[in-house]
Amino acid sequence: MDIPLLPKAFRSRCLLAAFACAAMLAYAFYAQFQEGLMPCAFCIFQRVCYAALGLVFLIAGLHAPRPGKGRKIYAGLAVIIALIGAGIAFRHVWVQLYPPAMAMCGSPLEFMLQTMSFDNVIRKVLTASGDCSNTDWKLFGMTMPAWSLIAFLGFACWAIRAGWFTHARDGWRRFK
Repeated sequence: MDIPLLPKAFRSRCLLAAFACAAMLAYAFYAQFQEGLMPCAFCIFQRVCYAALGLVFLIAGLHAPRPGKGRKIYAGLAVIIALIGAGIAFRHVWVQLYPPAMAMCGSPLEFMLQTMSFDNVIRKVLTASGDCSNTDWKLFGMTMPAWSLIAFLGFACWAIRAGWFTHARDGWRRFK
């Protein structure tokens, strides 16, 4: 099935995805600095994943390797980063749905990075403090982490489609 508005070229697909990642980050910063929504540690890690994902898509789009191994490597990196981001977003949604019994704000992420080892910071963030359970923003009844989860899964599917499939006259076919 041919969707007329979606790009068919690998380069265009990757650059469009890089632009989408940049737009997601831009809105996150807008929500933080203009709307006053302070990000929790999960939000920060999701932003890091969006930045890394956007960078992989940007490099892949600028490089635009020929069909085969190069495209699959870029797509594989993008899928791995997107799935990591989806895992973080899923955990964030879980914490919002089932908040800790005692909601307490933890130390800021910057302070934890300065005073603790990186693995301890990750462990502390993934056990979530009470501020991660706030649901200050909703769109169509879903919180920002839920939309982020959907976006990460969409980026993973987009990367697979870009890396493993090409457009031919007779429809979509898989590279060998």
